Amino acid sequence: MRDYTRFFQPATEQSFFLFGPRGTGKSTLMRKLFKDALWIDFLKPQTERTFTAKPETLYDFLAANKSVRQVVIDEVQKVPAVLTVVHDNIESKDARQFILTGSSARKIKRSGADLLAGRALNYTLHPFMATELGHDFDLAQALEFGLLPLINQAQDKEEVLQAYISLYLKEEVQAEGLVRNIASFARFLEGFSFSHGSVLNTTNVAKECEVARKTVENYISILSDLLLMYELPVFSKHAKRDLIKSNKVYYFDAGVYNALRPKGFLDQPGSIVGPSLEGLVLQNLIAWNDYSKNKSQIYYWHTRSDLEVDFIIYNANELIAIEVKNTKNPCPDDVKSLRAFLQDYPMAKCMLLYMGDTKRLQRNILCLPVKDFLMNLFPDKSCAIEP
Repeated sequence: MRDYTRFFQPATEQSFFLFGPRGTGKSTLMRKLFKDALWIDFLKPQTERTFTAKPETLYDFLAANKSVRQVVIDEVQKVPAVLTVVHDNIESKDARQFILTGSSARKIKRSGADLLAGRALNYTLHPFMATELGHDFDLAQALEFGLLPLINQAQDKEEVLQAYISLYLKEEVQAEGLVRNIASFARFLEGFSFSHGSVLNTTNVAKECEVARKTVENYISILSDLLLMYELPVFSKHAKRDLIKSNKVYYFDAGVYNALRPKGFLDQPGSIVGPSLEGLVLQNLIAWNDYSKNKSQIYYWHTRSDLEVDFIIYNANELIAIEVKNTKNPCPDDVKSLRAFLQDYPMAKCMLLYMGDTKRLQRNILCLPVKDFLMNLFPDKSCAIEP
């Protein structure tokens, strides 16, 4: 199994939480970065039972390993009560660094435990970025199977991806008691896939899944807390046009979306690949932003007259507009929304990402192959590419 260098850079002294969906490689990366750490793994049933019954067992572990300066607690959400001991240890001016990994903060918050009251940083680990894979990045494969390390390094990617979906239903949702009716939630996961890359309409999702609207809202909250979805607000700063107000939603990984999206004879060509491509670009942008020191805000732009730009990157230095099209030959109509955005924000840098293989200009808008864009996306560097 190939060992890829990840862009994530943790704090060297301060304690931190590292959240991220299952399969993003949290444990693997922490074992690589903190080789000499004291390791407490709550995925081991006996360890989970011991600490659930007596969280203060952590004091005994620490006392027996006084020379160890770093302590990794893996899947900390399974025993949230242990955070009280961690907090007490930090307050006692112990110089140890605690690394607390988990797939969700939901159970921690529901239990009443705090996130160490600001004593620990919060990080997120994402699926691979294309630039982390380097020459091994395969666009077609990424669109079909996504960029989760667990899936990327599997021999039978389709089988492991389907097992991954089942794992979440069983271990993250059912075992944690997050939903009462697992069958309804499974239908919701499929129904929600039709909203991937679209404005969220909870009423329509509820009808599709045959569940109450309030139930759908709760399910969406679960997806968000489990870090399984992204939600983009509308860019409305200094707006010159009437804009819609609703957020746009995506599954966190193109492969997960592709596995959950029902497919049928009546599907239009590109009806699945288009949203998958858009989501693939977004998940790389989200990771790029989280791993960068200087953060950006990521939006989309959508007017009442139905002009839409997929992604708006906004920070102190730049305003960047990105449209993604599943086409090998962009036409003038493909850059219509970008040109409208440029009229309102003449200082913006605009790009159309498409499935071709050469840079080109379409009505003075840079059209760039998607793969070229992804392979030039590095933390702490602008995501804008000049003509």
